[in-house]
Amino acid sequence: MSHVSHDLHAEFPADSDILHDLKISDGHFRSVSDRYHEINKEIHRIESEVEAASDERSEDLKKQRLLILDEVAAMISKARAN
Repeated sequence: MSHVSHDLHAEFPADSDILHDLKISDGHFRSVSDRYHEINKEIHRIESEVEAASDERSEDLKKQRLLILDEVAAMISKARAN
Protein backbone atom coordinates (compact mmCIF):
# COMPACT_ATOMS: atom_id res chain seq x y z
CA MET A 1 0.00 0.00 0.00
CA SER A 2 1.41 3.33 -1.04
CA HIS A 3 0.50 6.60 0.60
CA VAL A 4 2.24 8.58 -2.11
CA SER A 5 0.03 10.42 -4.55
CA HIS A 6 1.16 9.64 -8.11
CA ASP A 7 0.63 12.56 -10.46
CA LEU A 8 1.21 12.19 -14.19
CA HIS A 9 4.59 13.94 -14.03
CA ALA A 10 5.75 11.36 -11.48
CA GLU A 11 4.46 8.52 -13.65
CA PHE A 12 6.10 9.90 -16.82
CA PRO A 13 9.08 11.95 -15.57
CA ALA A 14 10.91 11.93 -18.90
CA ASP A 15 7.85 13.30 -20.68
CA SER A 16 7.14 16.37 -18.60
CA ASP A 17 7.35 18.73 -21.59
CA ILE A 18 5.02 16.57 -23.67
CA LEU A 19 2.51 16.38 -20.81
CA HIS A 20 2.59 20.16 -20.52
CA ASP A 21 2.14 20.66 -24.28
CA LEU A 22 -0.75 18.17 -24.39
CA LYS A 23 -2.49 19.83 -21.47
CA ILE A 24 -2.30 23.18 -23.24
CA SER A 25 -3.23 22.05 -26.75
CA ASP A 26 -5.47 18.97 -26.43
CA GLY A 27 -8.90 19.20 -24.82
CA HIS A 28 -9.32 15.44 -24.73
CA PHE A 29 -6.00 15.06 -22.92
CA ARG A 30 -7.07 17.73 -20.40
CA SER A 31 -10.25 15.80 -19.67
CA VAL A 32 -8.35 12.49 -19.34
CA SER A 33 -5.77 14.19 -17.11
CA ASP A 34 -8.48 15.73 -14.91
CA ARG A 35 -10.20 12.35 -14.54
CA TYR A 36 -6.87 10.71 -13.66
CA HIS A 37 -6.23 13.30 -10.96
CA GLU A 38 -9.73 12.85 -9.51
CA ILE A 39 -9.32 9.07 -9.31
CA ASN A 40 -5.78 9.36 -7.99
CA LYS A 41 -6.86 11.73 -5.21
CA GLU A 42 -9.65 9.37 -4.21
CA ILE A 43 -7.24 6.42 -4.10
CA HIS A 44 -4.81 8.48 -2.02
CA ARG A 45 -7.59 9.42 0.46
CA ILE A 46 -8.60 5.76 0.77
CA GLU A 47 -5.02 4.56 1.26
CA SER A 48 -4.41 7.31 3.81
CA GLU A 49 -7.55 6.18 5.62
CA VAL A 50 -9.12 9.63 5.31
CA GLU A 51 -11.97 8.07 3.35
CA ALA A 52 -13.48 4.62 3.82
CA ALA A 53 -14.07 2.30 0.89
CA SER A 54 -14.59 -1.37 0.28
CA ASP A 55 -11.75 -3.43 -1.17
CA GLU A 56 -13.83 -3.80 -4.31
CA ARG A 57 -14.17 -0.01 -4.70
CA SER A 58 -10.47 0.51 -4.08
CA GLU A 59 -9.51 -2.12 -6.66
CA ASP A 60 -11.98 -0.70 -9.19
CA LEU A 61 -10.43 2.76 -8.82
CA LYS A 62 -6.92 1.33 -9.24
CA LYS A 63 -8.02 -0.46 -12.44
CA GLN A 64 -9.50 2.77 -13.76
CA ARG A 65 -6.26 4.59 -12.96
CA LEU A 66 -4.23 1.98 -14.85
CA LEU A 67 -6.52 2.24 -17.89
CA ILE A 68 -6.08 5.99 -17.90
CA LEU A 69 -2.30 5.62 -17.58
CA ASP A 70 -2.35 3.34 -20.62
CA GLU A 71 -4.32 5.96 -22.54
CA VAL A 72 -1.93 8.73 -21.46
CA ALA A 73 1.07 6.60 -22.48
CA ALA A 74 -0.49 6.14 -25.93
CA MET A 75 -1.10 9.89 -26.22
CA ILE A 76 2.51 10.59 -25.25
CA SER A 77 3.78 8.10 -27.84
CA LYS A 78 1.61 9.69 -30.52
CA ALA A 79 2.83 13.18 -29.58
CA ARG A 80 6.43 11.97 -29.62
CA ALA A 81 5.93 10.55 -33.13
CA ASN A 82 4.59 13.88 -34.38
